[in-house]
Amino acid sequence: MSEYIPNPMDWVADQVELYESSGGTEGLSLRDTRLPCIIVTNTGWKTGAIRKTPLMRVVDGENYILVASWAGAAKHPLWYHNLKAEPNVEIRDETKVFSARVTEVEDPAERQRLWDIAVTAYDRYQEYQDKTDRVIPVFIAEPTG
Repeated sequence: MSEYIPNPMDWVADQVELYESSGGTEGLSLRDTRLPCIIVTNTGWKTGAIRKTPLMRVVDGENYILVASWAGAAKHPLWYHNLKAEPNVEIRDETKVFSARVTEVEDPAERQRLWDIAVTAYDRYQEYQDKTDRVIPVFIAEPTG
């Protein structure tokens, strides 16, 4: 089994620790947003280590929409590369924990549909897109179990 390496950003590591140590009953909103988040566990593409990232909870039916916004930074977040290299992840949504397979959405119409759902859930995504030249990637995570 691979080693878990906490995120080097303290607030991210603290969010994951609170969420998981409480069994999914605390730390359920991302920072100061008061909006629900999930924890995505994946494999580091360079290290092979276990990585955990809190992301906004955005759903489309049984599937989860993962938006690689990184607050509109010029580059993709590191977890983007992890998901591209290894699409099998674990998602914790409050007390539910399940396996999922992620796919980056390439079809423009489907990406727009999912983007609109994401922006409705968290309107700052549009602000992030407006401040960067890159097209913010959108993934769909489909439960596998």
